Amino acid sequence: THYLFIVVVAVNSTLLTINAGDYIFYTDWMWTSFVVFSVSQSTMLAVGAIYYMLFTGVPGTATYYATIMTIYTWVAKGAWFALGYPYDFIVVPVWIPSAMLLDLTYWATRRNKHAAILIGGSLVGLSFPLFNMVNLLLVRDPLEVAFKYPRPTLPAYMTPIEPQVGKFYNSPVALGSGAGAVLTVPIAALGAKLNT
Repeated sequence: THYLFIVVVAVNSTLLTINAGDYIFYTDWMWTSFVVFSVSQSTMLAVGAIYYMLFTGVPGTATYYATIMTIYTWVAKGAWFALGYPYDFIVVPVWIPSAMLLDLTYWATRRNKHAAILIGGSLVGLSFPLFNMVNLLLVRDPLEVAFKYPRPTLPAYMTPIEPQVGKFYNSPVALGSGAGAVLTVPIAALGAKLNT
């Protein structure tokens, strides 16, 4: 059962990460996508990690979950690097510290699932963009990378059109991210209720 659970976590964390929008920072447009990425990925982390943490009832599961995603992302970074792109072309997101805060909340509140959802989820949402902003500031030169190594394709909400006003709001990715952010707590609460 334990090994089966490991496989389930690995598969589902990968699917959640990829389907929550772009799951890696591309330096050629990272500042433009920062808001979309932060909302979608912090939502994905909170919902997925809380679900699995409450499923096991063991503090530390959220960090384990974030570690798996980090490993997958480093593999993706390595793949781009192997294609000839520079090391800084992809910045691996920082999930682990936010997941540790979530685990700490669950442990400090004596495994109170409601505190994990409300307090832990809030800490994830507040800390995740901060950690990633610091991470992106360490990139060598985003503009140089953008001009020398443009991505072969751009996501739908980044394709330039005229007029550009309203383009972001018409994006399925942006709308999905916003809806996900609004539904994070109730979905996590529902997952917790189903596990009891």
